[in-house]
Amino acid sequence: MPRTGRRWVLVKYFEGHPKDGDVRLEEFEIPPLKDGEVLLEAEFLTVDPYMRSLNKTLELGSVIMGEQVAQVIESRNKDYPVGTWTLPFCGWTTHSINDCKNLTKMPQMPDGAPRSYAVGAVGMPGLSAYFGFIDVGKPKPGETVMVSGAAGAVGNIAGQIAKIKGCKVIGSAGSDEKLEYLKEIGYDKVFNYKKVTDLDAKIKELAPEGIDIYFDNVGGMFSWTVIQNMNKFGRISVCGNISIYNQKVPEKLPPFFSKMVYDQLKMEGFVVYENRPRYPEGLGYLSTWIREGKLKVKEHVTEGFENMYKAFQGLFVGANIGKAVVKV
Repeated sequence: MPRTGRRWVLVKYFEGHPKDGDVRLEEFEIPPLKDGEVLLEAEFLTVDPYMRSLNKTLELGSVIMGEQVAQVIESRNKDYPVGTWTLPFCGWTTHSINDCKNLTKMPQMPDGAPRSYAVGAVGMPGLSAYFGFIDVGKPKPGETVMVSGAAGAVGNIAGQIAKIKGCKVIGSAGSDEKLEYLKEIGYDKVFNYKKVTDLDAKIKELAPEGIDIYFDNVGGMFSWTVIQNMNKFGRISVCGNISIYNQKVPEKLPPFFSKMVYDQLKMEGFVVYENRPRYPEGLGYLSTWIREGKLKVKEHVTEGFENMYKAFQGLFVGANIGKAVVKV
């Protein structure tokens, strides 16, 4: 069994975009197991924008947080024998020791699906899209849905669920390549926000009858403009706000409370982990839709643990289409 591992630790708190000197890749010694513990070896690790927003909750020198797909390679726990696949939240590390008190076993994947789906379409991002769109959006057939960050890990799935539910779906993304992908997975109308000079006019062109549901992944002025085009009784599902994660000075937005009041809009943020008791429900639907071909999955896979930080930095310049994962 390996007696050393590698891990990425936080050296300096991010200011603006994450920089090369903010983290360090280091080697560490793996201690012997105690009774009840297992040694895990990572196969896939996830990189997600939320890791940027929560970095100041860590102490300097700590392993950067995150989930992974890992296999038990040594065990002193009868419930987790060698070979068991798990989903530990142990951060950016190739190896970790776990006491198994809160260790999640990997659920059954759809036939033929890679294990990486467990941290993507059949994992946290897929569940975020499911609960955020179904519970907050409360879609009805024929309604118009707008998804920002539509080609990302959560947005692409949210848009496809909207189509499954019979909605008309508009998506925004930051490259023409991403727009082609959105068309492939069923988006009705798409636009490159980087090429739009008048966002309000563009939304009115694509949604002349207004927007009923807005699945928000970006926040900021973009979302303020979308909200101005919401229909009466519209629902806004706030999943993320990547547009402001790297801002050194908070963005000042115009007020929108009158719009919220007079059009009786509902705006609700959500945290996917609050829905843990209902994970089997969400995973069941996601797996079924994948098997039936109704939900298509695209991954942006980076090879090599040493490239973990580059994959993370790429999130903030739009490098990924679909879910970004790293294969050790």
